[in-house]
Amino acid sequence: MTTETSPSDPVDPSDPVGCAAAARAALLAAPGPGGRPRRRALARLTDDWLAGLLAAAGAPPGVALVAVGGYGRGELSPRSDLDVLLLHDGPVAGELPERIWYPVWDSGARLDHAVRTVAEARAVAAADLKAQLGLLDARHLAGDRALTDALRAAVLTDWRASAPARLPELRELGRERAERQGELSFLLEPDLKEARGGLRDVVALDAIAASWLADAPRDGLDDAARWLADVRDALHLVTGRATDRLGLQDQDQVAERLGVLDADTLLRRVYEAARTVAYAGDVTWRAVDRVLAARGGRGRRVRRLGIPFAGTGRGSGAVARGAVERRPLAEGVVEQDGEAVLAQGARPAADPVLPLRAAAAAAQNGLTVSYATVRRLAAECRPLPVPWPDEAREQLVTLLGAGESAVPVWEALEAEGLVRRLIPDWERVRCRPQRNAVHRWTVDRHLVETAVRAAAMTRRVARPDLLLVAALLHDIGKGWPGDHSEAGEVIVRDLGARMGFGPEDTETLAVLVRHHLMLVDTATRRDPDDPATVEAVTKVVATLPELELLHALTEADALATGPAAWSGWRASLVEGLVARAADRLAGAGTPPAEGAPTAEQERLAVEAARTGQPALSLRARSEGAEPGAEPMGVELNLAVPDRPGLLGTAAGVLALHRLAVRSAGLRELDPVGAGPVLLLSWRVAAEYGELPEAARLRADLRRALDGSLDVTRRLAERDAAAPRRRGIPTPPPLVAVAPAVASATATVLEVRAHDAPGLLHRIGRALDGAGVRVRTAHVSTLGAEAVDSFYLTDGAGRPLTARRAGEVAAAVRAALG
Repeated sequence: MTTETSPSDPVDPSDPVGCAAAARAALLAAPGPGGRPRRRALARLTDDWLAGLLAAAGAPPGVALVAVGGYGRGELSPRSDLDVLLLHDGPVAGELPERIWYPVWDSGARLDHAVRTVAEARAVAAADLKAQLGLLDARHLAGDRALTDALRAAVLTDWRASAPARLPELRELGRERAERQGELSFLLEPDLKEARGGLRDVVALDAIAASWLADAPRDGLDDAARWLADVRDALHLVTGRATDRLGLQDQDQVAERLGVLDADTLLRRVYEAARTVAYAGDVTWRAVDRVLAARGGRGRRVRRLGIPFAGTGRGSGAVARGAVERRPLAEGVVEQDGEAVLAQGARPAADPVLPLRAAAAAAQNGLTVSYATVRRLAAECRPLPVPWPDEAREQLVTLLGAGESAVPVWEALEAEGLVRRLIPDWERVRCRPQRNAVHRWTVDRHLVETAVRAAAMTRRVARPDLLLVAALLHDIGKGWPGDHSEAGEVIVRDLGARMGFGPEDTETLAVLVRHHLMLVDTATRRDPDDPATVEAVTKVVATLPELELLHALTEADALATGPAAWSGWRASLVEGLVARAADRLAGAGTPPAEGAPTAEQERLAVEAARTGQPALSLRARSEGAEPGAEPMGVELNLAVPDRPGLLGTAAGVLALHRLAVRSAGLRELDPVGAGPVLLLSWRVAAEYGELPEAARLRADLRRALDGSLDVTRRLAERDAAAPRRRGIPTPPPLVAVAPAVASATATVLEVRAHDAPGLLHRIGRALDGAGVRVRTAHVSTLGAEAVDSFYLTDGAGRPLTARRAGEVAAAVRAALG
């Protein structure tokens, strides 16, 4: 490899070109750290040297030397190429370029050069996007400045005129690079320039800004780009080569040169910078998409371009000029221009759950939260109270249950520090590298990816909320010294209480986190036929639901780790161990325990029994809200003399009023000995907007029960009139008949499905149409997942036959489609 001129070579003090070259070589050989001051000093010395070469070559008028590309930006890393254009307005003597290029080559510097007129440069740029990007950074070095100015003006004019056509090409180049090089923030040996989130993406963001169509969010972006460039400087100095790949063997020396504690700290800071760049890119490209769609007539006309992130912009709640389509998603959240933004009446300062509600609504609809909205939420929302209100926990589970769609939403929350507010220990695992070839991700992203995998397994467990939260937190202890499972157990006990989980649920989360490696370790290292092997598992997990959760978490964790962590052989070993443990834990099941009816419920039952008419009560709930805020939900108790179809009818009325069922129970009472009364106890919340008036809800319930209100038809008409909302892939519904041991007096039908408006109404109608009697029902909505159990009998009050139970299950399955 050639090396540049040594500073020890004799230099004639009267030779300005030689002096400039020597000063440049001395700086290159200096052992000091890199950094922006050094890069700029190197660029200035190089400017002086090349300007001297042009003068010494006897350049005639009408000639200019121009720096382009990275050199044009006025910063040079120690081993950077010199991108130089010799610009002229007429014929150039053949020896002139050689008088400039040969001394550069002789010095050992890497030179990328061209000789062109302004018209030729414009023609090359029009045909070659990379050449056009390099010319956007054109900077005058020496010679005819007017010629350089003419080139810059022409190139910028051409770029702004062609940007609507060329930006999609630029985006595709970025995608191709990301596919080849991967994502910088997750690679153990990242390419600082070419990987996603690297220096090449910073150049692309500058090019978008130059187009005047959009601009990147600038907070932290310059610091991130500077740090990546500093690391590349140190890498050049350590290796003595023009390399951009931060190899494992060089990381300790690079860290030492930069004054960083160790290689892990170095990588973590690199990852943080890369995420800043990548997130800025995501935000900016979405802005570009909106502008191009508007220009193409597919969206509203954009009246001001280039300032999408300032003032009362998108997502701030301000009324935009012109007609803007805004579709409600959740309370305080609407969809606009393909993003979730705040509704005009949203009050972030009085609604601490709003960040999670907005995130959950966005993810469940396949959207992301707009940049301006996330910024406003971070600036105005207060921390959640401790313990969290129920809605906050439900919205977190709903967000995680969206699977892949949750990832960009989570990244947006994390970029503005909202995740650290929710989970204080997240900061310790954020961007933490895992020096293990099996792992694809940093610790924090692995946790998110595990939740993504777990979202596809929610039908396998009775408590999808515990599965998703355990998946998100199972490696949270890696931010602390010692065994991460033991540290994680301590953290999760605190977080479980903080999130508002009860003692039993918090204990389950702690068990899952403490023992998330047990099944795979036991299955692969112990004799599966040894009774002690199964005993080791059942000593840890004492119930079948816990075993289900641990099995699903084990698989999700392994799948999120990487291809080498899970295989058919390993899966079969774990499944065999789980089957043996399940056999040992299997026993007679019992319905969920029910407390005694409250005085209010008994009063309603007596009223219904004596009058033969439905009796109901409504109580608003403002749990977790700020004082004076609108109520967040309703507790509804309904007592009705026994009749068929009650559950589906009542659920349909609630759906008509846009009330989402969070939990429900149905049971029989006979308070006065005059015959059974069915008591339904509901906890519901408004999908968005205000809660319905109690009188109107009561009237519609009575009309539906007496047949004067056709709930099914009204719901169908409303759904047909509503615009189709984009959805996300979800696992298919699971409808299964529980084993006979689940109940001695009824047939238990279990339904697990993605929650949707009218879901319980459809189930109730199917059960009514099948001619069975719902003796007891236990309905739960955990995040976005419905986990329901129905205790069914025939007309004579007996459990269903196996054949009849299968037919009923098929009818419910068909109703859920």
